[in-house]
Amino acid sequence: MSATNVELARQGYEAVKRGDLGEVGELLAEDVTWHWGDPMAEGACRNREQALAFLRRADRRGPGELIDVIDAGDRVVVILQPPPVDGEPAPARAQITTFRNGKVIEMAGYPTVEAALAAAGAEWRD
Repeated sequence: MSATNVELARQGYEAVKRGDLGEVGELLAEDVTWHWGDPMAEGACRNREQALAFLRRADRRGPGELIDVIDAGDRVVVILQPPPVDGEPAPARAQITTFRNGKVIEMAGYPTVEAALAAAGAEWRD
């Protein structure tokens, strides 16, 4: 039995939190894209190596706490609570992660949880 996309997303999050980029790399398609609205924008990752390099340089405060992963078919909405900034709580954030054949092919960040849920056609009951 293969893992569901929700399970794969949770495994990936836990691997990032542990700093296990080898495990993260196994989840990413070679041509994965990771962006914040525009896959062609400067700073967007366009392959596995760029995504892993971004994670290596990422904020040392960590990814924050996983709030939830919502199933949306071949996509999931990953909702995170970022670490506080200067002692102030940061708003929750979300991204849509798209899978194909058990590999992440795209991660797209959204400015709000509501925007990500709307884009995925998903609902969240916290």
